[in-house]
Amino acid sequence: MNRFEPFSDANGEAQLQYMDGDFRIVRPGRFVRCAVTGQVIPLDELHYWSVDLQEAYASPEAVMARVQETGRPVPEDRH
Repeated sequence: MNRFEPFSDANGEAQLQYMDGDFRIVRPGRFVRCAVTGQVIPLDELHYWSVDLQEAYASPEAVMARVQETGRPVPEDRH
């Protein structure tokens, strides 16, 4: 982090790069938000995400809602 980057709260929302089977923490934090519901997902409870869309999901139902909306294939359980 340098002086030109915004302050990062390690207890706040994280920014992640979603990869196949794993994710990389870009900005530290304790949680991400579901792209469909806005629900807070603690990082240790994050099981569903889309590599293509680079977004997280709180539940299988949220995954299916996004699949129906976008027509993209169902992402695998990444846990």
